[in-house]
Amino acid sequence: MTSPGRTERLVLPGVLTAEQAERTVAGIAALQREDGAIPWFRGHHLDPWDHVEAAMALDAAGEHARAEAAYRWLAEHQNADGSWYAAYADGDAARPTDLGKETNFCAYVAVGVWHHYLATGDDTFADRMWPVVHAAVEFVLELQRPGGQIGWKREADGTPVTDALLTGSSSIHQALRCALALAEHREEPQPDWELALGWLGHAVRHHPERFLDKGRYSMDWYYPVLGGAVTGAAAKERIESGWDRFVVPGLGVRCVLPNPWVTGGESAELALALWVMGESDRALEILRWMQHLRAEDGLYWTGYVFEDEAFWPEELTSWTAGSLLLAVAALGGDEATVAVFGGERLPAGLEPDCC
Repeated sequence: MTSPGRTERLVLPGVLTAEQAERTVAGIAALQREDGAIPWFRGHHLDPWDHVEAAMALDAAGEHARAEAAYRWLAEHQNADGSWYAAYADGDAARPTDLGKETNFCAYVAVGVWHHYLATGDDTFADRMWPVVHAAVEFVLELQRPGGQIGWKREADGTPVTDALLTGSSSIHQALRCALALAEHREEPQPDWELALGWLGHAVRHHPERFLDKGRYSMDWYYPVLGGAVTGAAAKERIESGWDRFVVPGLGVRCVLPNPWVTGGESAELALALWVMGESDRALEILRWMQHLRAEDGLYWTGYVFEDEAFWPEELTSWTAGSLLLAVAALGGDEATVAVFGGERLPAGLEPDCC
C-alpha cells in the first residue's frame, strides 16, 4: 500500500480522508503493469492521454518511481514520427488496437513530463524526456491549420484529419505551454512553438467556427478554461452560460446532452476548471457530489445513469480516479499540480495582431 504520509496532501474534507486517498492511489498503482503502462483497467486498452493523467496522479501522491515508469513506457514506445497510437491492448505496445494518432493524446506527454519535473526536480529525467516531448510537439504542430486550430488526428494510413476539436485543441494549448516551460528550463528557445501557441489560443478564444460543433459535450464547455486559453471574466461567463445545462446538483456533470448520465472524469475536470478560475468552494462542492461514484476499492465508476439509478459503464477506470486526485491536489496546494493547471508561470505564447 501507499505510505500514508505521502497522501496527507490529498486529504480534503468531504472528499477524501487519508485512508481513502491511500486506497485510491493504491487502486491506480494496482492497475499499472510491470512495464509502466497504465490501462483504463486490467483487460482494457491504454490510451496515451489517460495513461499520462494517471501518472500525474501518482506523482501528486508522491509515487514518483511509478510515474517515472509510466513516462519511460511512453519513451520506449514512441513512434518514429513523434506520435503514439490512439490505443494499445492492455498496455501491449506490440498490439495497438487503434492505429490512428490523435494530436491531443500525443501532446499531453508535455504536461506530464513538466509536472513530474516540478514534483521531483530531476534534471536527468527532464534531459531524457526532452527529445520525446520535442518530437511529440513537432508531430502535433504539423496538423496546425492556418487559423490556429489543430487537426485532431492522422488516420492509420497517415492521412491528416484537418477538422479540429475544441476540447482537443484546448488540451493541446495547455500542453504547448508546458512544453515551452521545459524548453525554457533547458535554455532551448522554440520561437515556432510560441507562435503556434499564440495562434491556437486566439482560435480557442475568438473563433468557435474553426472547430467542429460538439456543443452537446460538456468538455467543449469547460476545456477552454481548464486548458488555460480562456481566463478572467470570459472564463466566468463561459462557465455560467453552461452551468444549468450540464451540472446535475448532487450528482455531478453530464457528459453529453441530453443524456441522463453524469461522469466522474468530467465532474473532476470541471472542479479543476473552477479552481483555475479561483472558485474553490464550487470546485469542492462538485468533488463532494461525485463521491457517490466511489467504489470500495478506492477507484471510481466511470459514470452514473440517474434515470435508471445505475452505474454505467460498469468499469472502474484509472483515469477517473486520476482526475479526482489531481483536482484534490490542486485544491490542496500541491506545487507541481498548481503550476501545470494554474498556469501563472507558464509561457503564454505570442498573440497574433489580427484575424
